[in-house]
Amino acid sequence: MRRALLLTAGIALLPVAARAQMQPSANPVADAFRASSNTYSAWLVAAFDSIPASLYGYKPTPVQMTVGHIAVHLEEGNYLFCGNVSGMTHPRTAADSVPEDQKAEWPKDTLVARLRASFEFCNRALATLTDAQLPGEVPLFGRRTASRARVMVIFVTDLADHYSQIANYMRINNLVPPSALPRGGM
Repeated sequence: MRRALLLTAGIALLPVAARAQMQPSANPVADAFRASSNTYSAWLVAAFDSIPASLYGYKPTPVQMTVGHIAVHLEEGNYLFCGNVSGMTHPRTAADSVPEDQKAEWPKDTLVARLRASFEFCNRALATLTDAQLPGEVPLFGRRTASRARVMVIFVTDLADHYSQIANYMRINNLVPPSALPRGGM
């Protein structure tokens, strides 16, 4: 009995031992921001992909944004935050100058493709972000500046906020948000 207990405990501790042998990250804070961004971007793209086109004009109350408007708002925010943090610029086209309210009425496929492209831009923009760069000041909303760390906190919490919003819209419409879907594996 004692042997079985020791064997079970040893097997249970294998993942802990394996993790302890991994090299610690040189940029744990930047890595955490990237991981959060990747999680929310995957959920957001999956959410917008799974919402029927017929619901892109939906909003629960008159003062809230439509599904389409949320997609446009996220796209624009992604280019702003990730561009400011990295110094990269998103090449603007004539379509980028269209007001948000008009863009929100574009077809679902267009909105999802543009949202996906904005997250791909963020992945490239944040790929080389280091912890040492986080204290540096960058533009934020016009003439204001903030540390890269603050902009990253705003960016990730904005993604979480809008994911929560779109997840609630989905639940109201009897759709299951991506974060609530069963996961593979254990």
